[in-house]
Amino acid sequence: MKKFDSRSYLASLNIDVMRFGLETVAGLLGKLGNPQNSFPSILIAGTNGKGSTAAMTASILKAAGYKTGLYTSPHLSDVRERILVNGKMIPGREFDNLLARLAAAGSVPATYFEILTAAAFLYFRRRQVDIAVLEVGLGGRLDATNICQPLVSVITNIARDHMAILGNTLSEIAQEKAGIIKQNGICLTGVRQKKALNVIAAECRHRHAGLYRLGVDFKITGKRNGFLTYAGRKTRVDNLTVPLAGRHQLDNAALALAALEAIEPAGFSVTPDNIRRGLQKTNWPARLEVLQRNPFFIVDGAHNPAGISVLCRALRKDFSYRRLILIFGALADKEYCRMLRKIAPLADRIIVTGIESGRAVTADELQETVRKLGFQAKKTVNVKQALTLAAELAASCDLICAAGSLYLAAAVKHAFPETASCDKTTRLPKKGVFRF
Repeated sequence: MKKFDSRSYLASLNIDVMRFGLETVAGLLGKLGNPQNSFPSILIAGTNGKGSTAAMTASILKAAGYKTGLYTSPHLSDVRERILVNGKMIPGREFDNLLARLAAAGSVPATYFEILTAAAFLYFRRRQVDIAVLEVGLGGRLDATNICQPLVSVITNIARDHMAILGNTLSEIAQEKAGIIKQNGICLTGVRQKKALNVIAAECRHRHAGLYRLGVDFKITGKRNGFLTYAGRKTRVDNLTVPLAGRHQLDNAALALAALEAIEPAGFSVTPDNIRRGLQKTNWPARLEVLQRNPFFIVDGAHNPAGISVLCRALRKDFSYRRLILIFGALADKEYCRMLRKIAPLADRIIVTGIESGRAVTADELQETVRKLGFQAKKTVNVKQALTLAAELAASCDLICAAGSLYLAAAVKHAFPETASCDKTTRLPKKGVFRF
């Protein structure tokens, strides 16, 4: 019998093909006994920050002793990064077996994301997880993850992204995100824009769901001693630290703690010490991740104008450097002109580069966009050349920042022999030491 080739199978599905609707994934999972109903879950949507919120939530649950599944997207280097139990990737052989089972079970061809979502549900059932934390892929209402019935639905924030699919206004995008709110459920949100918040509130009223807001019902505040305090609806936790860089991560941490507070009546008890240890051990790569310190090199997965705005705020307030050297690459279906308009004025040197994706905007187009904005940029054919050029330009007191796409972030991380997230102390490579 010929061995099932999972890589070829996934490649045949085409990662860029998307289908919005639950019929196919519902039919597929129904044939497999609806594994998504065999464990409790937390479902997290939002334009930005949903992955960080999911990672912190899962890390705290693990620290509390619960066997915790985590499903996120996209991946950086290995597709199995998307499916974790207690922080460990699904083993390769088990991943292959599950994909073979799914390929045999599907009568209607499923998409890449639908298959991986189903694989995650099957794996979590097989491992008998106590709870799973699920990141929505795109939107919410019609996303494959929305087939589950979560204990709590989280909407981190709403901004303009994927407008061709989700709608051109914040209200339209909010309507899609609000689709994860369940009948008689609980919704937590960090959304602040009035129009978007009104949509979420209306959906909660329609579904008789409770709505709790960041900054109103729960929040994280700073203390003079450098530690943080979470103040929730019923819980207060002092002496917290959030290892992920950027002040926006405090909002994500508050949402994670509020989600844990919301599931306590379902039997999930988490102590203040669990919270402190879980937060401190959170690892979420390519989000203001420090790869090198001499000179400083950070990589960030910001890939839309809202994410770039957050990155710009962090560059202004959270880092100290003499010159900023920007490496930028993006997908053509993103608002890369708006992104560059925000970040280009902060950069002393700009390097634009092509990235390996059929959806990528070319370096020539990016260079021309930068020129039209009134700045100059050097272009490189690929990320490796961009890294070489950045290393040549940077002095030890400078900061190199790579941003614009998670595809870019993955390529940058692959080029480094060592990486260190903000919560690690690994010795880092010297200036100009890259692996090609």
